[in-house]
Amino acid sequence: MIDRYPFSAVVGHDELRLALTLCAIAPAVGGVLVRGEKGTAKSTAARALAPLLPTRPDGAPARLVELPIGATEDRVVGSLDLHRALGEGAVDFTPGLLADADGGILYVDEVNLLSDHLVDVLLDAAAMGRVTVERDGISRAYPARFVLVGTMNPEEGELRPQLLDRFGLAVDVHASREVDVRVEVMRRRLAFESDPAAFAAEYADVDADLARRIADARDRLPGVALPDAELRRIAAVCAAFDVDGMRADLVIARAALAHAAWRGAAEVTEDDVRVAAELALPHRKRRDPFDEPGLDDTELDRAFDDARADDEPDPEPDPDPDGPGGGDAPEPPPSGPDSAGSQEQQPDPAGGTPLPTARHRTVAKLTVPGTGTGGATGRRSKTRSDRGSVVRAAPAGTGSGLHLAATLRAAAPEQAARGRAAGPLRLAPSDLRSPVREATEGNLVVFVVDLSGSMAARERLALVGEAAVSLLRDAYQRRDKVAVIGFRGAEATLLVPPTRSVDVAVARLSRARTGGRTPLAEGLIEARKLLRREDLRPDARRPLVVLLTDGRATAGHDPLPRALAAAAGLHADARAAVVVDCETSMVRLGLAAKVAAALGATMLPLDGLSPTDLARAA
Repeated sequence: MIDRYPFSAVVGHDELRLALTLCAIAPAVGGVLVRGEKGTAKSTAARALAPLLPTRPDGAPARLVELPIGATEDRVVGSLDLHRALGEGAVDFTPGLLADADGGILYVDEVNLLSDHLVDVLLDAAAMGRVTVERDGISRAYPARFVLVGTMNPEEGELRPQLLDRFGLAVDVHASREVDVRVEVMRRRLAFESDPAAFAAEYADVDADLARRIADARDRLPGVALPDAELRRIAAVCAAFDVDGMRADLVIARAALAHAAWRGAAEVTEDDVRVAAELALPHRKRRDPFDEPGLDDTELDRAFDDARADDEPDPEPDPDPDGPGGGDAPEPPPSGPDSAGSQEQQPDPAGGTPLPTARHRTVAKLTVPGTGTGGATGRRSKTRSDRGSVVRAAPAGTGSGLHLAATLRAAAPEQAARGRAAGPLRLAPSDLRSPVREATEGNLVVFVVDLSGSMAARERLALVGEAAVSLLRDAYQRRDKVAVIGFRGAEATLLVPPTRSVDVAVARLSRARTGGRTPLAEGLIEARKLLRREDLRPDARRPLVVLLTDGRATAGHDPLPRALAAAAGLHADARAAVVVDCETSMVRLGLAAKVAAALGATMLPLDGLSPTDLARAA
């Protein structure tokens, strides 16, 4: 039965098909990440690639192996052979899905939703080309060289930067807005669903020709030359985009070689480098989840123009050193431990002594303490799960599945008493053990922000906004829901109800009005009401309250005692909290510390707290 759509029948998406083809020619490019809205043929194109790949070294056809989002680590890397262990008492190893993918494609749909412990396994395998398993009394290694193809919908969350960088190429796909293209998509899809065999036969010759071209290009690849001039061009373009590390340079070089081989050329040219850069740089240039995706053609043109200029010969030196441009050069600025370079200074917006620029330092990780009970998948706090890493074994019924090694260890001391001299193990119900797994969950992060006149200086309020945005970025990357409560004047307002659209939260926070008195108690009371409402939801998440305040309370009757009582109420509800102390005046009152104590919260000082610190904390 034919259930795979022909690769050559995919309408449009030329960039996606080219990226997949280059990885088929040169798997060392590192695979393709396909990002786009639902219903844009991401999965269709990825699955259609496998039949076009050359056979594996053992002569077997290349396979496309799908990695399920809910797969266990045992299923991915391998485990003890259950039948032999229980039937014969033999310790034997069965490789996992990564062994099946060797020489073919490892396909992960919704790769951005993959559990972190599986992401770590993929990172190791993709980097080493081998999988090593050492646990449960066994030690095995096997090759796992595969083309990694992942698809994702960015609306459902971003990838960890480590995994994002592992993908050699990235393509953003969108549904065409041209009527003729959309009509052709429907026509072909309906024809395929009506008679898959006839439809596949219609494109069989084109797919076969494409497979031959891929095989020929793969054979031609070792003989393609990469001139030094193009190596310098690649290095200059990557430096211009300020990418991290050297992986981008290597990926562009490998993709350019593959593109030259695909063209049938003997040498890489600037056009090959340009094509490779367009596919390899967009996901490495993007540093912020709120930045627009993709690559600006004008910016890329400028980088290539600058690279060409760097290759031009330097002008002859001026024979008159005292002429225009000659003479003594100005002395460089002082450096060393006693210079300003050791601690950059900037003017205090309010006047007076300059303030030192924020120093980077490590702060505590922002998590909800304790262990959850299988909440929404995310990356912030620990939770019990049936898909996480095994942390221990427990009597059967307290976990999910069977922990084979622990079961065998429990049964072994009883074999003599049970009369076993040879043959299969004799098991009793009391021997059975289940694995207890632990993963990470997303939380509801509620930002309670002081927008009052107690922090009226715009520069200081900008610091609060910067800290809030940094924390929002952290929440976005960890798949949390976010709510924003602002308090000023005489009341608190729910600026953003719980949502995963954090870019909306940032926009609304930037438009929030400021000034007036400081109703700190009302802000905390509003947070308590919000969390109690959220507790009633069937998909409730464990909350984390992040309060940005200098601790001053000036609105209402007995403002500070009321604020401390409101904080104590949140603490009585067992709400995890973090207080970011926004007090920046020369004379410090330490009121934020009192609020943090009433909340039972961790306190972080805003002074010196940089986005880098927050990223490290997260």
